[in-house]
Amino acid sequence: METIVQGAGSMIKGNVFVYPRNRNMTPDDLRGFINANMELSKNYNKLYRYYLGHHDILDEFRKTKRPDHKLVPNYAKTLTETFNGYFMGVPPKISLNNDTDNMKLQDWLNWNSFQDKLNEASKIVDIMGRSYMFLYQNEDSQTCVAVSEPTESFVIYDDTVAHLPIAYVRYSFDDNNNLSGSYYTQSKAYTIDTAYRLLDERINPIQAVPGIEFYANEERHGLFEPVMTLIDAFDKALSEKANNVSYFDSAYLLLLGLQFPHDENGDPIVNIDGNDMIVAEDADATQARVEFLNKPDSDGMQEHYLDRLNDLIYQVSNVANLKDDSFSGNSSGVAIQYKLLPMLNLASTKERKFTQSLRKLFGRVFDIGTVVNAKAQDLTFKFIRNMPVNLEDEADTAQKLNGIVSKETQLKSLSFVDDAKQEIKRIADEQTEQVKQSRIDYGVATDKEMNGDGSQTAEAR
Repeated sequence: METIVQGAGSMIKGNVFVYPRNRNMTPDDLRGFINANMELSKNYNKLYRYYLGHHDILDEFRKTKRPDHKLVPNYAKTLTETFNGYFMGVPPKISLNNDTDNMKLQDWLNWNSFQDKLNEASKIVDIMGRSYMFLYQNEDSQTCVAVSEPTESFVIYDDTVAHLPIAYVRYSFDDNNNLSGSYYTQSKAYTIDTAYRLLDERINPIQAVPGIEFYANEERHGLFEPVMTLIDAFDKALSEKANNVSYFDSAYLLLLGLQFPHDENGDPIVNIDGNDMIVAEDADATQARVEFLNKPDSDGMQEHYLDRLNDLIYQVSNVANLKDDSFSGNSSGVAIQYKLLPMLNLASTKERKFTQSLRKLFGRVFDIGTVVNAKAQDLTFKFIRNMPVNLEDEADTAQKLNGIVSKETQLKSLSFVDDAKQEIKRIADEQTEQVKQSRIDYGVATDKEMNGDGSQTAEAR
């Protein structure tokens, strides 16, 4: 479905901004894109507001003297934190086959705090449906990366079947609603003025569109977006339950068939503090009674309704309720895997989308040439699901793989091994040191007669 926005050449196709590759961006078209993104940002802001716990029920006004509790258990944040922790709680392993290149890559990742930024980008994707990573060079010509939210940036793709990126836009408005921002193409960078014109043309040092979009599904839906009506229903049901508890907390006292003195207005004088009362003096005195009015008991129905909403929220979002009783006790690993299967499938889809975006990101990083001389296709990405593991089972599995697969593959089966290549090097270094020490211990050679690799020097031989 295509929706034409302001500007003859600008359009949105499935929440993706599309523009003819060979057409020069006009102020009207750029205004159309920014206005369209601001329209989408209304939903982004609502989703973020829900994540922070400010749900629609908090803004409702009730014209009643009855209690008006507004409770927000905040499923939006719970779902996001649970799934993002499962998907990105253990940082993915990003590596190159060449040891020297891999060391340079790891240094760059650590220097940029890349894993922390990737985790933040992943969380924004779960909340808003998409996020961006922005490449830039600092004053020392070092390649850096920053996370950008979709409320302030977007990528424009060409209108071919490949939908290749042709521009990246970052913008903001000041208190007087004056626009400022930047517009990047593959080779140029511009400043956006208040009239949506592209000014101050300069060279783009990245020499590629510097913004890379991250998303978990083609529709660009946030994680809890499909269950927001269920979340609203749960907020309302829980609040009404609290209202009922408060409303009936002070029970009415019935005084039937009893006679009391009256004041000057003719009202009965009853000296009982702390209760609302219903006084009926004209009732049959032979049937006089004093009792509390019992409230209707709908607690069972309310609890059933809340339980149903709770189950639906987790089922529709495909996020496992880790506080459910089925995850406690002595459930087998296979049983737990089945319960986690919907979330595993959701994470697998997100992993494929993130792998594509990461490969694009590192392809542009490598092309700059300031980090490492490598190709994006040489990269290996390993995403690890963050869940309790049985180290004894892992060690047993790794042992059984001995002689069947390579040492690197064998070590990769162990979740606590961060870098299999580096671990192989450590093993080799330890073995060399052991050989060297044993030769010294048995008097075969002195320390000075040994090479670094454990062999004897030429003089010793």
